[in-house]
Amino acid sequence: MTTDQPVERRTILKTVAAASMAGPFAGLVAAPEASAATNPRTVPLSPVADARDGVVRLHVPEGFRYRSFHDTTSPVFLTDGTALPGRHDGMGSFPGPDGTVVLVRNHEINNPVAAAFGTGTPYDSRAGGGTTTIQVTTRGEVVRSFTSLNGTMMNCSGGEMPWGSWITCEETINGPDVGPDFTNTSNIPLTKPHGFIFEVPASAFQGTGQSSRTPIRSAGRFAHEAVSYDPHSGYLYLTEDDFGFASGFYRYKPPSDPMVVGRLEDGGTLEMLKVVGAWNAHLEGAQARNATYRTEWVPIADPAPSFPYTTGVTAPTSNNTALTYVARQGWAQGAAYFSRLEGQVARSGVVYFTSTQGGGPPEAGNENPAGYGRGFGQVWAYHAASGKLRCVFQSQGRMQLDLPDNITTSPRGTLVVCEDNSDNNYVRGLSKNGKLWDIALNPTNDEFAGSTFSPDGKTLFVNIQASAGRTFAIWGPWHKIGV
Repeated sequence: MTTDQPVERRTILKTVAAASMAGPFAGLVAAPEASAATNPRTVPLSPVADARDGVVRLHVPEGFRYRSFHDTTSPVFLTDGTALPGRHDGMGSFPGPDGTVVLVRNHEINNPVAAAFGTGTPYDSRAGGGTTTIQVTTRGEVVRSFTSLNGTMMNCSGGEMPWGSWITCEETINGPDVGPDFTNTSNIPLTKPHGFIFEVPASAFQGTGQSSRTPIRSAGRFAHEAVSYDPHSGYLYLTEDDFGFASGFYRYKPPSDPMVVGRLEDGGTLEMLKVVGAWNAHLEGAQARNATYRTEWVPIADPAPSFPYTTGVTAPTSNNTALTYVARQGWAQGAAYFSRLEGQVARSGVVYFTSTQGGGPPEAGNENPAGYGRGFGQVWAYHAASGKLRCVFQSQGRMQLDLPDNITTSPRGTLVVCEDNSDNNYVRGLSKNGKLWDIALNPTNDEFAGSTFSPDGKTLFVNIQASAGRTFAIWGPWHKIGV
């Protein structure tokens, strides 16, 4: 990659959508500083050396620095002796003792393995995913680290809960009762069904920062991506990332208020979003400027299916059948079609989520094995109190915004969007006026994931999601670039 590529990309950046934020969406995202808001393309990035070892790994704005840690290009061992797996993905940030930060980080590992990583009794002894918990300073210096959940699969994203937990999501429905997935690898060695969400309490100390390894089954068995919780409505919102089929947007009502009981309980109800007056609305297709919809919710009667199988024998239920089992219950009641719903975050009664391949020509039905959705990405906002859904940004091409994935918000309210494309992945800022600008560039072409700000808002933690993953702490004058 040449050093002038980021400049070229900013030169052709265009502003689209979200020019007006009236009604329940007023003030969704805080406006950046005047200099950045006037022309956000004037936030240049430059190669900067990693404070860990002096190697240039990121391009960042003037005045910013960063440090990487838990770089699995070489073996890394956690404080508890765990050999750290790679595939760093979604991540949450919580206050730690003495001004430190507690990060709970996913590891998106698929397919059966010889043995689950880490300490503690795993949910499934043959599944290689899970979470690790890391106590760090705001400059990315590791204090302690340990396994907090193991024996799960494809832990993609999740969500920070206001009662002090991370909810991690399995982006798969693999299990001994389901046939091989897209990798064509047998699921026979697995001991448990997958496709659930799990709660991981946030703590810097191993004894109190452990997941129970018990899935929240009533929140659905499907290709979960991310969750967020709106304390005003009392719902947990969930995105689905189903590559070859339409994806759904869901909400889960737990049986008890987690803000009171301090945890997310199983046994609640699951629903899927439907557009009022539109049967199976094709929201994966290109949207009109500021498209806004009234919505309702349809019930999912059987959210956690088990399929027949014989131990040691390939299950008769195909992966595709199992993968769409929950969604088809919603589709039969008119639920909306989206393309690959991924990152999600809730702020001030609004749930933001990305549609990674949304915004292109609409699909003919609810299936496209080559990838459901032919656009470059959308950002949606759901206003929980009014039930209104709005497309707040839609990319016009890969040189503008290419396949948005994980998202978070800064303390000032700016959306921070991670890209997941094949080259020149950026972390981008998105203002309420639909303005995009660059925050960081990864010149290795691996995707950014797990963006989350420290509780004091001064450090952005973000992962590189690759087989040899790493985590970054990035700090600098955020106000000068409108974040």
